[in-house]
Amino acid sequence: MKIRGAVLETIGASRPYATSKPLAVSDLHLDDPGDGELLVRIEAAGLCHSDLSVVDGNRVRPVPMLLGHEAAGIVEKVGGASDLAPGQRVVMTFLPRCGECAACATDGLAPCIPGSAANGAGTLLSGATRLSGGVRHHLGVSGFATHAVVDRRSVVPVDPDVPAVVASLLGCAVLTGGGAVLNAGRPRAGQTVAIVGMGGVGMAAMLTALAHEDVRVIAVDRLADKLALARELGAHAVYTPEEVDERAEVVIEAVGHAGALEGAIALTAPGGRTVTVGLPAPEARITLSPLNLVAEGRTLIGSYLGSAVPARDIPRFVELWRAGRLPVEKLVSATLTLEQINAGMDELADGRAVRQIIEF
Repeated sequence: MKIRGAVLETIGASRPYATSKPLAVSDLHLDDPGDGELLVRIEAAGLCHSDLSVVDGNRVRPVPMLLGHEAAGIVEKVGGASDLAPGQRVVMTFLPRCGECAACATDGLAPCIPGSAANGAGTLLSGATRLSGGVRHHLGVSGFATHAVVDRRSVVPVDPDVPAVVASLLGCAVLTGGGAVLNAGRPRAGQTVAIVGMGGVGMAAMLTALAHEDVRVIAVDRLADKLALARELGAHAVYTPEEVDERAEVVIEAVGHAGALEGAIALTAPGGRTVTVGLPAPEARITLSPLNLVAEGRTLIGSYLGSAVPARDIPRFVELWRAGRLPVEKLVSATLTLEQINAGMDELADGRAVRQIIEF
């Protein structure tokens, strides 16, 4: 079938992207789903730093590639026998879990081995590609398009009462940021949670922390607008990195910058946990004191996809949203058309956006 999507043709294009247009919006051919796969009509897709990191070359992927990994849509066709049927709304997740490898037995701690290999190769979990012209899939999703073929293990079904925009955010921003709080940070009553970096993932982490009772939540960012939004959404205190004057038992770093991680480690109280979810440049390095790590009994944790098991965790987030305790729709800073995607990448690169959503 013919679809329309945004294909990355050039890695490391010059800024502004609105001028260089590394993402070309064009018509492509999409094959029917194979056995165990689904054809999904995309309803909403979010722009995330993991997309930008492919555009700017921080995460090298094979090109041409149809980008987009945070999306939700409606199943239109099922390949082979499936527990899902046409008409079902699904959340897309950017790391399929085979459920059989040693990593999948870690309860979310380690990324699925076959899923990671498929993501690196730009294929679906089976190793197949369903796009024409040698175009690769992005993280098993390729959500910047009118339709996508995905593996069943790359989606989680949700009920119709969950709006498409909310559903799309659950698949990356909330699963990554919120999952880091629930699965890696695990704050207890009376503790302080600090979020460093108030983009979409950081804001989602903050909202998830605020859903806990008796937890103090502080937000750290360099941009006044983002700190103002964090305050509006319920943060108990907001700081620039230079202003922070307290320490936290749980610190979530969501910037993807070595300096931010060093600051997050310094912000962590004795006995506390620093959880890093950002994706810095491959050559980035940090300096830390092993003595302080040991003498203060602190822990540094890397958390990919929020250390989540999507089929388990997305329903948890849905219930928090239904209860009014996780207002993720407030993270949307702009709504775009597919044709505005390059300008949207500029907004993301400049740090001005929280979450921009393409609605189809």
